[in-house]
Amino acid sequence: MSWDLSADVVVIGVGVAGVSAALEANSAGADVIALDRYSGGGASTISGGIVYAGGGTWVQKQAGVADSSDAMFAYLSREVGDAVSQETLRKFCDESPAMIDWLSGHGVPFEASLCPYKTSYPSNRHYLYYSGSEAAGGFRDIAKPAPRGHRAKGKGTSGKMLYGPLIASALANGVRLEQQSRATELIMDDTGTVVGVQCLSLRSAPKQVRARYAALTSLSAKPGIYYPPMRKILQKQIEKMEARYAKPIRVQARSGVVLSAGGFIANRELVAEHAPQYRGGLALGTAGDDGSGIQMGTAVGAATDKLSNISAWRFIVPPSAFLSSVLVNEKGNRMVDESRYGAALGYAMIAENSGQGWLLADADLVREARSQLGTQTMWFQRIQAETLLRGEGVTGNTLAEVAAKVGIDAAGLEATVAAHNDAIAAGQADPMGKPADFVRPVRTGPFSLFDVSLKKSLTNPLPMLTLGGLVVDEETGEVTSTAGAAIPGLYAAGRTAVGICSNSYVSGLSLADCIYSGRRAGAHAAQGGSA
Repeated sequence: MSWDLSADVVVIGVGVAGVSAALEANSAGADVIALDRYSGGGASTISGGIVYAGGGTWVQKQAGVADSSDAMFAYLSREVGDAVSQETLRKFCDESPAMIDWLSGHGVPFEASLCPYKTSYPSNRHYLYYSGSEAAGGFRDIAKPAPRGHRAKGKGTSGKMLYGPLIASALANGVRLEQQSRATELIMDDTGTVVGVQCLSLRSAPKQVRARYAALTSLSAKPGIYYPPMRKILQKQIEKMEARYAKPIRVQARSGVVLSAGGFIANRELVAEHAPQYRGGLALGTAGDDGSGIQMGTAVGAATDKLSNISAWRFIVPPSAFLSSVLVNEKGNRMVDESRYGAALGYAMIAENSGQGWLLADADLVREARSQLGTQTMWFQRIQAETLLRGEGVTGNTLAEVAAKVGIDAAGLEATVAAHNDAIAAGQADPMGKPADFVRPVRTGPFSLFDVSLKKSLTNPLPMLTLGGLVVDEETGEVTSTAGAAIPGLYAAGRTAVGICSNSYVSGLSLADCIYSGRRAGAHAAQGGSA
């Protein structure tokens, strides 16, 4: 069998999971080739760059935050459930401070500037914050809450500040990056061991073609993520270029192949097959998140799990005043503790209420929310909040009037508000478990109901990503077959694999899992599975 390229370890998909795998395999002495369909970075580069970490990281210590791996483990045990074993979760938590040290050692910038208010994503003044539901009702009693959202320091969405230093370190240490090379098929030998990858590559295309391809794929990723019709047009051009200029190449992997090609949120057919209730919303990722990594694995007998688990984020903050609002369904009934992370609100709406939800606020709360827009929001959050306040709401002098305007049950809404206000007056705990800091009565008209339902909105979208993938051995990252055995030479990481966040998502947990699972897969692939 002839090969066009050869290495010890071949990584397919070079986002944060892939580059972490490449770095770890490289540090173990392996020769590494990293293949990426586009230019590298994937969904990681256009993400917020949040890494969920705790247990006493250097960032937390500098910020004066006390935390322990026991508290982190106690909180995540409830969020993670059976996605991974308790032993794996314990290891993830115990090694969390060292993970931030590892990232810092590769040049990723962090800063110990603590955000003083709860938000979905901090402003450029803050880089450590509560990124999950640690302080929400039902969680703060489990363990002492601590801010664990470590945002890579950089203006705007900081994914590029997380990925950029990692890929620079990988290249400086000898990792070979083969851009514009789309893996299409895994190659196995007669023993059933994965020994290489079949690709379609533009590496021999004219320079001007490669430059145009890079420009188009960059635009498809961002701003294409915000405007799907634009991405669709660009992808047609990209696919035409691939059809004309891409040539087949075969890449040998002497020790192992790591699949880290992202999830499948961009493949609407797969989403409809596995989680039809999640159709719609904003695909959070690039066009490369099409499930191809998962499909390459299943083509050689890999098992999958949790493919129906999708995280949808309904963020209602900033402004932080909306933590005191009341989220109701079409019957006027309250759904969830509104101070929880946006993924919990999205789940309550889609999985339990047909994707519908309205945010109830009285005049005082709306006034306070408007006053916070200038100080608490990034530009994209400002657009979303302004859209919500100005274009997605209706008002009424009474609860019955505002309910009638949006078509929800007026009696149900009045009963919900009465019970809510009575509990506050009696000094009772919030029935949904919302912390007392955020509980306030609904009293002053006019009353507003803001439509936060799942719908195709360019200015206030409902972002979604897939959480399931290939089943892997939790010690090595080696892919497991449908028969329950390891597939020799094949590893998976990030959203191509089942991991720590495959049941429940909090901000930064996916990227943290990408780093953890990527490093694990890279280290074991470098040793041919014997490490």
